[in-house]
Amino acid sequence: MPVITFEAAALTKEQKRTLAKEFTETAARVTGLPEDGFYVFIKENDLDNVGVGGRLLSDRK
Repeated sequence: MPVITFEAAALTKEQKRTLAKEFTETAARVTGLPEDGFYVFIKENDLDNVGVGGRLLSDRK
């Protein structure tokens, strides 16, 4: 069971649908494994929960 994990800020359902489809297609093509064996996990991170350079992303806006 190959797993693909992608972390990002908030995404629309259509963006998630596209990511799952395209990640799966590419990974299947590269590895030669069937598409139905891949799991794609999309983790959304609130900007209050991510720090870069010592500052929260929510404070950098």
